[in-house]
Amino acid sequence: MNNLEIFEKRHSVRKFKDEQIPEQDLKKIMEAAIKAPSGKNIQNWHFVVIENKEKIKQIAAIIAKKNELLASKIADQEKKEHFTRYLRFGTHFKDAPVLILVFVGDYPITGLEVMEEADLPAEEILKAKKAAPGIQNIGAAVENMLLAAAELGYGTCWMTSQNYAATEIENFVGFNEDGYQLAMMTPLGVPAKEPTSPPKKDLAEVVTWLK
Repeated sequence: MNNLEIFEKRHSVRKFKDEQIPEQDLKKIMEAAIKAPSGKNIQNWHFVVIENKEKIKQIAAIIAKKNELLASKIADQEKKEHFTRYLRFGTHFKDAPVLILVFVGDYPITGLEVMEEADLPAEEILKAKKAAPGIQNIGAAVENMLLAAAELGYGTCWMTSQNYAATEIENFVGFNEDGYQLAMMTPLGVPAKEPTSPPKKDLAEVVTWLK
């Protein structure tokens, strides 16, 4: 297989077969994650791999409970219905054999202190912060993880919609290290059916060529 063909194998998968993942495959996937590039080699990531199906279901229940709590505080009925309608996208992992939580740690932004001391305009400083180099490291690690899983025949799904329950999830799994917070999660398992992906934007729409 051409190495570039791996990108065609990764799809977002939300339904899985009831099959356990061999430990050696899990280890390969996580080793791929930590081989990702990281600015200043800080490696500001931490992974919590959950193989206990009951705990996975409990995390889904935690998200559902927080969704209900937040919805109860929304006065606009249409907005409330919209918020609760999409709960299923934040809890579809409940029947997956494995759930991986990805945490991001603090990361110093190069030049930020100098920009602030130089009294640059607030919008320039905000731009530097929005680049979020620390979360970029996480993106690289997660993409490595998802591609490794796809190569081994597993399905995954990049998930962030549940992060409104991040504090409750962190407390449940017992990972409360200073400076770290939940960035995303992904289920992992054998796809229940042949996965597909929606079309991507045309290259001409998202690439500017300067020659």
